Amino acid sequence: MGKHARKKQKVAGPAEEEPLGAIAEHRSNTAKDEEEIRLENFLFGTTETIEAPSYARDAFIEDAPGANSNRTASAWTDVDDATLEVSLANDKRRRKLRDALEDDTVVGRDYERRLRRQYQKINPTPEWATDARKRLHTGAGKRRRSSADFEIESDVTEDTVGALDSLLSGTESVLARKQAKVLPHGTLSIEHLRDANLSAKAEGEVKTVQFHPSPQVPVLLTASTDRRLRLFTVDGHTNPHLQTLHVPSFPVTNAMFHPGGTSVLLTGPRPFYYTYDLQTGAIQRSPRGLWGTTFSSTSLAAQDGSMEICSFDSTGSVLAVAGRRGHVHLVDWRAGGAQVVGDVKMNAGARSLWWSGEQLLSLGEDSEVYVWDVGQRRCVRRWKDDGGYGSQLLMGDRSGKYLATGSRMGIVNVYESDAASGSSDRPKPLKALENLTTAVTSLRFNHDSQLLAVASNVKKDQMRMVYSSPIPHRILQLAHVKYATGSGYELGLLRGE
Repeated sequence: MGKHARKKQKVAGPAEEEPLGAIAEHRSNTAKDEEEIRLENFLFGTTETIEAPSYARDAFIEDAPGANSNRTASAWTDVDDATLEVSLANDKRRRKLRDALEDDTVVGRDYERRLRRQYQKINPTPEWATDARKRLHTGAGKRRRSSADFEIESDVTEDTVGALDSLLSGTESVLARKQAKVLPHGTLSIEHLRDANLSAKAEGEVKTVQFHPSPQVPVLLTASTDRRLRLFTVDGHTNPHLQTLHVPSFPVTNAMFHPGGTSVLLTGPRPFYYTYDLQTGAIQRSPRGLWGTTFSSTSLAAQDGSMEICSFDSTGSVLAVAGRRGHVHLVDWRAGGAQVVGDVKMNAGARSLWWSGEQLLSLGEDSEVYVWDVGQRRCVRRWKDDGGYGSQLLMGDRSGKYLATGSRMGIVNVYESDAASGSSDRPKPLKALENLTTAVTSLRFNHDSQLLAVASNVKKDQMRMVYSSPIPHRILQLAHVKYATGSGYELGLLRGE
């Protein structure tokens, strides 16, 4: 078929062959304006240079004298940052950015710097990244390629090989192998994280808080005066709300996890208690009064009206409940029906209970400490608390090394373990802490007994963290202090937060 007479066929000239992978060059910039050339230089790093317009120079921040000349300039800057003023005291979320309590208004540049600092606190640089940067700058990271084409460090030390052999020699958890870290003396580093109950705040005073006894279950319970028990998952960031248990007819003043972590015990100013099964979600109320105890007396005048003072042993098989006129009732929790198996009798009413192994320690209103052999139902030791006036709280550590008592005068006596097994009628305390001026309402040792938290809910700023010597820190008004397993988190609550 012939070609159309009016159309002319265009024949291209011979194309110049270029090597494969070669980058084509723009040999002429006559068709480009200054703005296009400037953008090409900025994005692709080409060699053409032109004078940048004045507004482009205003979009970069100059380095301060002595700053690193290799620092990359910012791609964009808001010119209003220099005149912007932000109040840190008016907004609750901005208060954590303050360096001092009196800090309030800051300029935009300072506000940006504080935001970056807070972000780096929450999301710190990983150790592996820091070590990699050090090796990169010092040039110590010499590598060689193995036969399997994997890069292996050539400067492996004997300590690294020993640590690797120790890690691979067994099936034990890596976290369980972590050795105890001795805290340094001086300033205690504390970071205020997001409130644990921010997703579901209490409508009244928070009476008690407690972490789940298992380190694999990051769950926290709170009990408040609005007669509600709330459970939260604690992750330090969002702390989502799990569940709320409302008991309208029962004012909850004390709540605790069972040592096995399967249920929660709720007590208050009533002669009965509630148990909440975490696995089935069922709640069960005990019979009114424990049979054969002061809680089941037929006379209302002689009947105990509160089961608030109670404590589980380490295995969760026995629950000790303080009754009237010095009675401490022992309840067999394994039977499931709260069967009373015995009791012990003090000379005065019980103010606090604490288990040390298989022994039960009780503190009376007369400031005397009793050590009970639960199996034989007899007192094996008794002594008077040093000072002997107003002692109302008894607490020990997990390992049994220390025992602490708190009084209405704000004095905390710390005893060694031989106080419970010695022969002296008035053992001397290892340390008497007189940092508080109001009644001690909370005592708590951390997991390795290096820290002791002392708090009072009478007024603000009544909390002290003790490590060898008192280290005061200003904290909000606290009612209870609890440590998570491994002391990863610490909580103090009072006003619904």
